[in-house]
Amino acid sequence: MADDPRRELAEFLKARRTRLRPQDVGLEPGPRRRVSGLRREEIALLAGVSSDYYQRMEQGRDVRPSEQVLDALARALNFPPEESRHLHTLAAAARKPIRRRSRVPEVVPPTTLRLLHAMTAPALVVGRHLDVLAWNPLAAALLGELTALPRPARNMLWLLLQPDADLTCPDRAATVGELTAMLRTAVAADPGHPRALELVGELAVHSAEFRTLWGRHDIEETTRGRMRLVHPLVGELNLDWDAYRLPGTAPGPMVVAYTAEEGSTDSERLQLLARLVDTPAPARAAVVTAAPPPPAVVTPASPDRRDRSAG
Repeated sequence: MADDPRRELAEFLKARRTRLRPQDVGLEPGPRRRVSGLRREEIALLAGVSSDYYQRMEQGRDVRPSEQVLDALARALNFPPEESRHLHTLAAAARKPIRRRSRVPEVVPPTTLRLLHAMTAPALVVGRHLDVLAWNPLAAALLGELTALPRPARNMLWLLLQPDADLTCPDRAATVGELTAMLRTAVAADPGHPRALELVGELAVHSAEFRTLWGRHDIEETTRGRMRLVHPLVGELNLDWDAYRLPGTAPGPMVVAYTAEEGSTDSERLQLLARLVDTPAPARAAVVTAAPPPPAVVTPASPDRRDRSAG
């Protein structure tokens, strides 16, 4: 992962340009094309900027495009709204001077820990880089013994990149892709964040699957969806999940709660799991220490795309 925001912007533009075909934007393919996707000069022409200017953007040089230029590039590259927002976020980060910045650690307030303990549904607090920061007992039973996991394993992507994760998460591959895209979206405003660099580096070393997905520069703004897992105690569960950002933490930690439709088989199985867990232990906050990845654990399944945040 590049810690220079200009490089992140350059790589995103290049990844999107090489996916487009001439016919996607109303151009004739022509003979003997030697590049995959569109040429730089074709994007420049469609956006109404000079070829040299666009080339410098893709080279990660000190170019500061205006909002109008960014909008023109988004139209030229056929961006949907979320990709257009992502482009503007990357460009805003690239305009800032490159310097060492102080970052405030993500902390789960005591009031949020009390909220988790009071909830009858499985619930987690997930940080901006998908680290699991806190959980209640039912969430630990649903997703694995989180209290025993060292960092970096207490991370949603780490949970899904374990060797046996497919056994408990039938939709594992799709979920890894979507979570990787969610991580891309989360780090866009601050690609040089130490935790982002650490996590992406560790995942890239340990997983060829992650390296491929990260190189695609996909993004995802989903804040609710469905998960499917095969639990060793109660069988298959199909649950809805919703993410709620903590007040005053944008970007920052979110409470993620898992529920089932009342009266459904999934609801009955979730209630059975709650009875099996029946423990007065309070919600726990993570204490993080560096460590290698652990054995496989029960993992969450794929979020769907039914609802996307408005950005």
